[in-house]
Amino acid sequence: MKRFHVHAHVEDLQASVAFYAKLFGAPPTKLESDYAKWMLDDPRINFAISTRGGKPGIDHLGLQTDSEAELAELKARAEAADLSLQGVGEAACCYARSEKHWILDPQGIAWEHFHTLADIPTFGGEPTPAPAASACCPGDAPRAKPVAIAVKPASACTPSSGCC
Repeated sequence: MKRFHVHAHVEDLQASVAFYAKLFGAPPTKLESDYAKWMLDDPRINFAISTRGGKPGIDHLGLQTDSEAELAELKARAEAADLSLQGVGEAACCYARSEKHWILDPQGIAWEHFHTLADIPTFGGEPTPAPAASACCPGDAPRAKPVAIAVKPASACTPSSGCC
């Protein structure tokens, strides 16, 4: 079974941890000085925040697998769809050692497919062994130029109007 993954950058980790702990009704399952993660079963999500990276907001999305076979299935599906895989291999990132690869959607949003192998004591570091093509986070992987997509002008749809 796969778990949806969201990683967001925050400016104030302490305030964000307090907010998300209230929102999720649970404390983080992993808390470091620059990182926090909730492994929730309802909804089934791996939600992580960190003070590392660029401006506050969503850094990347992903799917975390429970097995190497599921990760191989995601990789095969991406390859069959002729999606460009980036950062393929083992990486040490976000206090974990994982096997992973990245793909980009047409807007340039990074999607991480990964299988966690073990917890590690640092945010990043050299994987063992260190494959040349691996990348920890999307900023580390080479990015393709986003594809321009035409969108309609904003409508009057708001959460309070009930149409969203």
